[in-house]
Amino acid sequence: MSGKREPVLDAAIALLGTKGMRALTHRGVDELAGMPQGSTSNYFRSRGALLEAIVTRLVERDREDWQTFAHLRPENADALVEALVAFVKFSTGPDRARTSARYALFVEASVTPGLDAKIGVARRALVEWGADMLELVGSRNPAADAVVVTDYLDGVILHQLTVPDLDFDPTVGITAVLGALT
Repeated sequence: MSGKREPVLDAAIALLGTKGMRALTHRGVDELAGMPQGSTSNYFRSRGALLEAIVTRLVERDREDWQTFAHLRPENADALVEALVAFVKFSTGPDRARTSARYALFVEASVTPGLDAKIGVARRALVEWGADMLELVGSRNPAADAVVVTDYLDGVILHQLTVPDLDFDPTVGITAVLGALT
């Protein structure tokens, strides 16, 4: 991706994650990115093109995170629980804006043609990665179990984003779900 597009898309993600879908305009992204007016429009002519590029950028940033944590290949269920708890807390804490942007895109995909397919590709890659982790810890059906775990984590994260619990600790639920699957 072009070096100038990254800051534009990162600003779009920040805007979407902090102000919502209504605030996501080309002009709003330009302002937040500190770019001349019209910059976002030059890169992404339509709102649809901007939304699809945001999905691509989210995947890129997720992959960058995975590279940072590449050494985390849990070899037992307890280690996997620990890693998933850390992920959920990171997603709902320090990475809250990016996570909120992702969920806004999920909802938008229900009404924006083509966006659902783009998100679907990213989700399948995530589920495949999860299946690899579950296989390492003894899952009997890693592909199906990865869907269950992903869906559960999506729900837990969504609830924490929308109705924050100050004493939030997803350990018990994650342990129960993994225990039922392994």
